Amino acid sequence: MRTITQKAINALLNAQKFKLSNTEVKILENVSILFYQNNPIAYLYNDPKRTLSIQNCGWFSNTTKERLNGLPNVKISQKNFVWYLNGKEWDGNLININ
Repeated sequence: MRTITQKAINALLNAQKFKLSNTEVKILENVSILFYQNNPIAYLYNDPKRTLSIQNCGWFSNTTKERLNGLPNVKISQKNFVWYLNGKEWDGNLININ
């Protein structure tokens, strides 16, 4: 995992602002949001379950995949240009992880 991904994920999980290069974490009242290339790719809500939601905003890039794979309970793989999230085909649309 790249250092920038580790730092961004730690910031997201600890509700801390972060910005380095093209990756940013913004903290709002009820949610922390991970941005890559100004696109929101992960939301960690401050609800009792700390719900994590992800999306790829239509970008099937290796870096988007790498950032998302840094999150807990997220395993994205790719075969023949198709993305798989935790073993199931995924179109990149917003989905709750837990």
